[in-house]
Amino acid sequence: MSIETLWAPWRLGYVQGRDRGQPCEMVAPSAWRDGADQDCFLCRTAVTDRSHDRSLGVLERTQESVVVINRFPYSNGHLLVAPLDHSPSLTDLASEQLLDLQLCLARWCSILEQSLESQGFNIGLNVGAVAGAGLPGHLHWHIVPRWSGDINFMPTVAGARVLPQSLDSLWEQLSEKFTTESSR
Repeated sequence: MSIETLWAPWRLGYVQGRDRGQPCEMVAPSAWRDGADQDCFLCRTAVTDRSHDRSLGVLERTQESVVVINRFPYSNGHLLVAPLDHSPSLTDLASEQLLDLQLCLARWCSILEQSLESQGFNIGLNVGAVAGAGLPGHLHWHIVPRWSGDINFMPTVAGARVLPQSLDSLWEQLSEKFTTESSR
């Protein structure tokens, strides 16, 4: 039996615990939002100028939210939707922010359905470290696209996930679809 090698070099730093925020740390915003945490990659993506959007995986910024490709995805197309403000609790958000976040979730589910032909989604929010939040100080929703039969053997036997597309290629595909949809 022949064994195929699957390479995922971008995960090494994450697995070793060295890469939790790069490449955000390499981008210096000219100004920070009030209350921002300068060590928080979502705070950094909220204020960074658009010339860095591709390298940071930023797909959209609204008046209240930012949509970012997850650099350590559970599946192809895994996105994070977060408020621009560094807020650890839902009760910290104003009604306008909550509405904007929900509209972003709906819009990006539609874009993922059209662009990646996803057939369903897991959408989740972990509030606080004890609930599993990897970044407990900055709320963020996960949109994880799903397809019929997308569970393969790799997570079971090798503790790995196989992703069929690079993050840069995903950014390009989703940005193009978002631009097309936004201009209508």
